[in-house]
Amino acid sequence: MIGNEERGGDGDPLVERDPRAWSALYDRVYPIMMNYALRRLPTSEQARDCVAEALVRVVATRERLVEASSPEAWCIGVLRHVVADTHRHTYRERDRAIDVGPVPDGPEDVAARDDEHRVVRDAFERLDAADREVLELRVVAGLSSDEVAEVLESTPGAVRMAQSRALDRLRRLMGEEVSA
Repeated sequence: MIGNEERGGDGDPLVERDPRAWSALYDRVYPIMMNYALRRLPTSEQARDCVAEALVRVVATRERLVEASSPEAWCIGVLRHVVADTHRHTYRERDRAIDVGPVPDGPEDVAARDDEHRVVRDAFERLDAADREVLELRVVAGLSSDEVAEVLESTPGAVRMAQSRALDRLRRLMGEEVSA
């Protein structure tokens, strides 16, 4: 993370002046962004496209990195908007498309059929969208509560409370899945 001490005296973030810093930021944030996008989108191709689009937008809006609490949070926030745009586009296209039947199972689907994964997946899917998103950002993407607060336009305390409640609901739902 680029701290305040690493920002230039003129207010520009280091990454704006140093291509190596951009490379280091990319190395840190790309896996986090891919994990987030893979959890939110149906195909890895869409995930890669969204991450690429988000990184283009990050570069285009790099002057706003100065305002961000961390470059990682800024990048995930941009990605969150790109994913939402993709979902809107997909739903509009789906409304126009002819149903051609189910998509064949891939290797991820076969692996997910393992009983333990099924219980977690089913319980996770039964969570409401807000609970899923806070868990995806905190647990899957590995962002701090401060970074998630910036992405969700909330406070770190509210994020920690939302995460705690979401985990409690997930545990309860997993118990229901096991006993069913």
